[in-house]
Amino acid sequence: MQARPYLLTHAYLLTGFTAFDLVGPFARVTLAQRVFGTDAVAGAIEPVRAVLNGWGYRAPNLESMICTLQLLNHSPMLNELTSPALERLRSDAAIERHFHGRHLHGVHRALAALGHTDPPSAPRFGDGPVPITGTVPGWAGMVERWHATATVQPSTRDTHRVVLAKIGRWLAAEYPDVTGPSDWTRQTCTAWIAAVDRMRVGDHIQSQNWRDSRAEQLGKPLSAKTKRTYIRIARTFFRDIQDWDWIPRRFDPARALETPRSIRALQGPDPRVIADDLWAKLLWAGLNLEPGDLPEGPGAHPIDMVRAITLTWLFSGQRSDEIARLRLGCIRWQHDRPAVGDDPHPGDDPVCLLDIPTHKTGTAFTKPVDPILGRAIEAWQALRPTQPTMLDRKTGERVHLLFAVRARRISKNYINDTIIPALCRKAGIPAADVRGPITSHRARSTIATQLYNAKEPMTLFELQAWLGHRSPESTQHYAKITPNTLAKAYNDAGYFARNVRTIEVLVDRDAVASGTAAAGEPWQHYDLGHGFCTYTFFEQCQHRMACARCDFYIPKESSKSQLLHAKTNLQRMLVSIPLTDDEQAAVQDGQAALDQLLQRLADTPTPAGTTPRQLAATTSLPIVASPTADQHELDNSDSTEPPSRPR
Repeated sequence: MQARPYLLTHAYLLTGFTAFDLVGPFARVTLAQRVFGTDAVAGAIEPVRAVLNGWGYRAPNLESMICTLQLLNHSPMLNELTSPALERLRSDAAIERHFHGRHLHGVHRALAALGHTDPPSAPRFGDGPVPITGTVPGWAGMVERWHATATVQPSTRDTHRVVLAKIGRWLAAEYPDVTGPSDWTRQTCTAWIAAVDRMRVGDHIQSQNWRDSRAEQLGKPLSAKTKRTYIRIARTFFRDIQDWDWIPRRFDPARALETPRSIRALQGPDPRVIADDLWAKLLWAGLNLEPGDLPEGPGAHPIDMVRAITLTWLFSGQRSDEIARLRLGCIRWQHDRPAVGDDPHPGDDPVCLLDIPTHKTGTAFTKPVDPILGRAIEAWQALRPTQPTMLDRKTGERVHLLFAVRARRISKNYINDTIIPALCRKAGIPAADVRGPITSHRARSTIATQLYNAKEPMTLFELQAWLGHRSPESTQHYAKITPNTLAKAYNDAGYFARNVRTIEVLVDRDAVASGTAAAGEPWQHYDLGHGFCTYTFFEQCQHRMACARCDFYIPKESSKSQLLHAKTNLQRMLVSIPLTDDEQAAVQDGQAALDQLLQRLADTPTPAGTTPRQLAATTSLPIVASPTADQHELDNSDSTEPPSRPR
C-alpha cells in the first residue's frame, strides 16, 4: 500500500496514465503535488477558493476537484483550462461520477470570473425531449420542425409539442390516410374539434409513467380549459406553418379551428382566491418565519434571503418567475410623497417602490409596495455575498439577480416547492383548499381581490397598472368582487326602498275587541301626515299618493282624530306599500311629477265612489298628496291651517 502512490506517480509521468476511475480511491491532491509541486497546486487552488467563498459557495472536495482537472489537462496552469477543455472534461462520465456536475459547473464559473476562460453554458438536464412515437413520419417531422423554429418560450414550445404529438396519434388511429399537415382540410379540423369535445383524460397519451401517476384521473372528461388549449394549439400550429409557406393554404385556421361557443361559455374570469382566514394565517407565518421552519441541509439558503423571498410573495402580487428575476437594487424609496386628501403634510413616511423586470405580458415597470417588504429586501442586500452576473433568459442580459447565493439563482419553483409548504406547516393549515393546492400564483389573485374590495378600493384601471397588465380584461381574471362587497353595494342601491315605502298604521284594538269593527266601524287608520285614511284596502287605492279626501278621510285637526289619539288601547304599526312607476316618479322627481299624477287621477273614482274632481267642486278644497316615509312634511304638526299641496 505504501508503494501504490509512487506507482501512480510513475505511471502518470512515464505513460500519461489518467484512467483514475480504474484505480479506486486515492489522494489526488498528493499525486498532483508530486507531479506539479506543492506551490503550483496551492497557487491554483487558493484563487478559485477565494472566488467561491466570496459567492457563499461551499464546494466539497474543492482541492481534489481542481487537482483532478490539472492532472487530466497535464498542466498546473489555470489559464490553460480553456472552455473547450473544461467542457470536454465535464463530459467525462468518470469525472461526473466522482464529482457532481453542479460543483464542476461552479469551478468553471470561478475560472471564468478570474479571466482564465469563457463562462460555462447552462447546465443540461436530461437528454432532451422524448421522441414522438405512434404517428406517421410526415406529421412527426413537421412537428419537430415547428418546435425548432417557433419563437415562443421554450416551456410553451414543449407544451405545444406534446399536444401536437397527441394529434398525430389521433390521426393515426382515426384518419390513417392523413399523412401530414398538408393533407388537412376543413373536414379534418371539424373532426379534431369534435374529438376534443369528447376526449377523456389519458386518450392518445404516449408515456406510460404519466398514466401510472394519474391513474385516478383516467377516463374523466377534459376540462373546458384543456379543450380550449388543445384547439388553440392546433390553430397556432397551422397558422404558423401556412404563414411560413411550409404547406399550401387550404383553409383559414382562425375559422376552421375556432373554439366552439359551447366550450368558451364554460370559461371565464374565475380567480382562485385564497380565503381571508387562510391568507391571514399565511401572512402571520411569513412575518414570523424562523430557521427551524425550513428544511435543513447543506444546500439550505440563508434565512434572510428566504424571509425576503417570502415577504415578496406575500406583498408584491407578482409571478414566481418575476420574483426570481428581481434585480439587485430593485427597492427605491420616494421621500417626497404627495399630499393625501385634505392633509397637505402627510408625514415623513416614504413610499416604497419596487422595480419589476420585463415580464410575461409587458416591459419593466415600478409599483408601490408595503415598506415591510422594502426593509426585508434591504436587510438581505446588506448580507448578500457578491455574486457573478447571471443571464436573464427572458431579456438575454447579464444582470445581478437579487435572490442569488453560491453563484446560483433561486428556481422559480422555489416558492411552490419550499416556501409555501413551510408556511402551511407553521400556520397549521392544509396545503390545499376547496379551490385546489395553494400555489404561488394564487397569491396574485388574492392580493388583487383584496385591493379591489378594500374600504377605499383601487379602481380596475389602477389595479391593472399595479399588476402590470396590458388590458383590463386580463385584470378581471384576478380581481373578484367578494360577496360582502356585493351585498353592501346591493343595500346601498336601495332596490327594495326604491319600490316600497313605509307608512304608519294605527290599529284601534278597542274596536276590534268590542266587535264594532265587524259592524263597519273603522279600526285601521293609515297616517297620511295631514290626516288619516280608514279605507281597509288602502294599498289598493289609486289615490293613496294624492288623497282626494273621500268619505274615508279624517283630517288630523278634527275632533274625531283627536279622540283616536286619546285612546289608550291604540297600537301603532308600520306597513310597506309598493309604489307604481308614477308614484316613484312623484317621490323622486318632485312637484312636476306630482302634478302629473294628480291630473291623471282627477277623474278616477275614490273608494267612496266620487272622483277627486267632484270632491273638489263640492268641498272647495284642493287635492292633497299623501307623504311617503321620506316626505312626511306635516306629520306631528300642531298647525291648524288647512293642509296644502306639498311644495
